Amino acid sequence: MSSVSSRHGIQYHLPVVGDIHAKSPLAYRATRGFVGVANVAQMALAEAYINGLEAPDWLLKSFFDTCMPIIFKHFPALLSPYEWVLKETDHMAEGSKDLMKIQYDLPQGLLNRMLGDGELIYPKYSMGLWQRGALNLEQSQMHMIDDIIEKMDIQDGDNILDFGCGWGCVPNYILSRFPNCRFTGLNLSREQCKYMRGKMQDPRSFLSSGRFTLVEGDLNATQFDEKFDKILSVGVFCHVGNLTQSFRKLASFLKPGGKFFLHIITVRTPNNISSVFTHKYIFPHGRYWSFDTIPTHNQDLRTVERWYMNGMNYSKTLTQWLANFDASYADVKDLEYGIEFTKFRRIWRLYLIWFISNFASCDGEINGNGQYLMVHA
Repeated sequence: MSSVSSRHGIQYHLPVVGDIHAKSPLAYRATRGFVGVANVAQMALAEAYINGLEAPDWLLKSFFDTCMPIIFKHFPALLSPYEWVLKETDHMAEGSKDLMKIQYDLPQGLLNRMLGDGELIYPKYSMGLWQRGALNLEQSQMHMIDDIIEKMDIQDGDNILDFGCGWGCVPNYILSRFPNCRFTGLNLSREQCKYMRGKMQDPRSFLSSGRFTLVEGDLNATQFDEKFDKILSVGVFCHVGNLTQSFRKLASFLKPGGKFFLHIITVRTPNNISSVFTHKYIFPHGRYWSFDTIPTHNQDLRTVERWYMNGMNYSKTLTQWLANFDASYADVKDLEYGIEFTKFRRIWRLYLIWFISNFASCDGEINGNGQYLMVHA
């Protein structure tokens, strides 16, 4: 049995079926049997909703609000649907082509509306920081990047690599604050790179300052002629299958004395988690590493400090995304999604409603975001 403490001092116990690493082969097989049943039930319910089952938002939310705390506290093993979720796989990037097709190369018009697309804060598909008093989504994302700047101790003149830089929001904001910083963005998404190339031609964007370099490619095949003072990665490691190989590669890009900052969705459970629904429809091969997993890979990079960001921050961010998604219906319903929009909309509304409850469960103390500051081992 293991436990995690909440900010209120409550101990959440995670016993028996909650611990996937059962000591006896029989117990392990029994646990995996329970997981198989849970997988079938989850997909049956999800597919029914996607294909037209009428269920109002309040009913979905009530269902998730009731079930998720019980699962997190007592049966977290049910959230590890596949064996590959439990440990590293052979590849740094998992299912990258499927991921780009299903998620990151969606119509830009949809993502701009859902995530927000301002003059300084571009679409950013990660947690906003609300606990500092942000009044809206844009401000929460500014607070989040300000928090990264503080934890990384970014200095004017730093040469920084952003691994998986999204639409360039973090580089654009940091370049606006530090006139002598340089940024390199590494990204595999065709549509995200297209967006950034447009900004690199826009004189109003700090990506057009000559201090931003875009590299479209895979970490596996990428090499740089120079080393960086600092490296950051926001959200990408949910799609990384091998921490050891990835940290080794990134360490080779880092100057002696340099710092690597990692921000990921994480869980304070004994095991990593995923979902058969999100694997099929949202994040192919995505997994959420246990909060304690990263420091166990101190081979080429060593964790010197880490922070747990309460899940309420992400729940509030997702709530804003859902509101934006719904408000944009008339503008985005005729874009090309590869499937009919009615079905796409149900998939994404289920995902957003589910994750709003997911991150709010147990006062946000089990499912949130992990941040890790690392240096050369």
